Amino acid sequence: MSTWNERAWQKRGALALAVIAAMAVAACKREPATPAPEATPAPAPAATAQAPASAATVARPSATKDVPSLSLATVDGKQFNLADHRGRWVVVNFWATWCGPCLKEMPALSALDTMREHIDVVGLAYEDTTPEEMQAFLIKHPVSYPIAMVDVYDPPKDFETPAGLPTTYLIGPDGRVAKRFIGPVEPHDIEKAIADAGGPKPKGA
Repeated sequence: MSTWNERAWQKRGALALAVIAAMAVAACKREPATPAPEATPAPAPAATAQAPASAATVARPSATKDVPSLSLATVDGKQFNLADHRGRWVVVNFWATWCGPCLKEMPALSALDTMREHIDVVGLAYEDTTPEEMQAFLIKHPVSYPIAMVDVYDPPKDFETPAGLPTTYLIGPDGRVAKRFIGPVEPHDIEKAIADAGGPKPKGA
């Protein structure tokens, strides 16, 4: 017969086998681990509202109209309307206070406006400044012709936004653009263009 110790060891062995078997069964019933989901690509950032256009990125008209319209308040509190100058030659000069060549041609344009009865000049200050600053500037740099301030974010629709300054347009008595000058212009250049277009010849020519 088996001794008490032998029976005890047999029970312990059977218990150990039972525990091992139970663990194996539990492991078999355990659900397989769910694989981690793949990373979902981040969505593209939502389109943000465009920032207000700067002077450098503002939309530019493709070309100046053959018969442009222009009506602007001038720095002296009056109104300049291009249509009111039909029958005369009009010099439309885009300029700015920071433009050296612009400042150099202002006295000559002023003399042209004063000395030639058939020629009118208007200066369009194409820059971001205030009326007070412009008035102070014109006290130091007076001219005989009217000056209007142009909003660089909303320039005149009938004129191509100037890519450089100064830019000058010669408008004929019929309201049509006779010539465009890019860069500094001299009075004799304007008078020659007028003569070439059938207008009065320069005095002494």
